Amino acid sequence: MCGECFLEDLILRVSSEVSRWQMIDPGDVVAMGLSGGKDSYLLLETLSRIHEPSKLVGISIIEGIPGYNRLEHVKALKSHALSLGVEVVVTSIKEYVGKTLSEIIESAKARGASHSPCTYCGISRRRILNAVAREVGATKTATAHNLDDEAQTALINILRGDIIGLLRQHPLAPPASPMILPRVKPIRKIYEREAAAYAFVRKIPLQDTECPFISQAPTLRARIREKLLEMEAESPGYLLNLMETLDSILEKEAEKLETEELPKCIKCGEPTSHNRKVCKLCEILEEAGIDPVYSRQAARLT
Repeated sequence: MCGECFLEDLILRVSSEVSRWQMIDPGDVVAMGLSGGKDSYLLLETLSRIHEPSKLVGISIIEGIPGYNRLEHVKALKSHALSLGVEVVVTSIKEYVGKTLSEIIESAKARGASHSPCTYCGISRRRILNAVAREVGATKTATAHNLDDEAQTALINILRGDIIGLLRQHPLAPPASPMILPRVKPIRKIYEREAAAYAFVRKIPLQDTECPFISQAPTLRARIREKLLEMEAESPGYLLNLMETLDSILEKEAEKLETEELPKCIKCGEPTSHNRKVCKLCEILEEAGIDPVYSRQAARLT
């Protein structure tokens, strides 16, 4: 395909996936997690083509890692979003908890905490996305997880024996709590390499720096990613077949999951698991020696 036909094919496939699982209704206000990477640009463009742009809002979270996710890239993202009719709210981990990600990790290491940098980052980003989405009046959140991401997560859940996590990954699964907005993943059937090709065709100004913590502390996900890439190279279509099979097998059980009134964390007031007084984010920050001061306001950086 030529570049334009390739882009139209991506939009058609995303639209098909969204319709198949009824991810987004016409009246939904969707808050998109936008990092400024190739996947988030693809999410932004495809959703702005299949949903009213005025009912979309981007949320970009600056982690606070020296030399990575710099403000100039976020400004380029905001400019591109505005050209599509979409506004972007910019906030940061420091704005929300009082410390940058690098400061959290440095403090955690000093205290001998065993969590990987990705744990602090992932839990913080999920919390902030949901909190800011509620602030801006969104009815759903959308993340830019691609096919590679979803296949990796599925295998991690299987290897850990986390059946509920596997079911929650299904597009028909409801949120765990009323305080957690329904989350959709419109580009979940798009390969990472296709998102890269999209960025090349569209000449998207992407940052070329990889998060330094990935190489410093390789995670289970990183190791699974390499294996899946090898398997996909040997048998093209492997990842897509895997996720289509899981979608089919898990569909009925995922629909049976319910949204529950989960207990609230005694520190921050956000939902936590049953039999827990403190949520995971507060727990890992406490282990890192950090007493967070949670912000209730979304920063709008220029």
